[in-house]
Amino acid sequence: MLTEERYATILQILEEKKAVTVLELTKVLNSSESTVRRDLNSLHKTGKLYKVYGGATAINNSYSTLEEDVHTKHDLYMAEKNQIAKAAAQLIKRTDFIYLDAGTTTESMLDFLTEKNATYVTNGIAHALKLVARGFKVFVIGGALKGATEAIIGPEAINNLKCYNFTKGFFGTNGISTKAGFSTPDASEALVKSEALSRCRKAFILADASKFNKISPITFANISCATIITTTLKDRKYRDYTNIMEVHA
Repeated sequence: MLTEERYATILQILEEKKAVTVLELTKVLNSSESTVRRDLNSLHKTGKLYKVYGGATAINNSYSTLEEDVHTKHDLYMAEKNQIAKAAAQLIKRTDFIYLDAGTTTESMLDFLTEKNATYVTNGIAHALKLVARGFKVFVIGGALKGATEAIIGPEAINNLKCYNFTKGFFGTNGISTKAGFSTPDASEALVKSEALSRCRKAFILADASKFNKISPITFANISCATIITTTLKDRKYRDYTNIMEVHA
């Protein structure tokens, strides 16, 4: 296959799938890994795709392995986070058994919570302290504490979650993509998110505009598994994949 034919095939695959691995391309193109990597480098340099470790993503999906600490993220998109958090808090009823994921947007929910008859379970240390200080009934799952995000993670956390059945769960995410779903940089954190989300009757992802069309290394749930609570969503394609709840000031 000629170089230009390979380029056209790679871009066509990315248009359809949004992400592809080097291994997949070696099979489709019947080419060596070195040839595929060279093609991806060339297409990356010309701005036609985004080269990532082990493959490539479509240019409209930015790929990020970065994980800012909780203090850095706290002041980002605060107006949007507060709108989203307020709407999320209003969904909680007196009989609910709630899971609150660690994260700055879910933490913003705490300022708007009023339902003290509900029960709350969290893997966020800051969340638990604020909830108990305000007189809410709260349980903290056990496990290892990740300093950067103040989240409890690891095998023990996953085992703790296996005994719970939540009516509603509220989660943060680093990336949302129609192809890669909901994703985050840390594998251990992703496993806890995945287990908790799977145990929710209704799951909600709280996401400001910066999270869309972004892919982090580890997918923790398919995009259809949760309703996304966000502000005005300009990219309408997401409505074809899951429920979207837009909130406004």
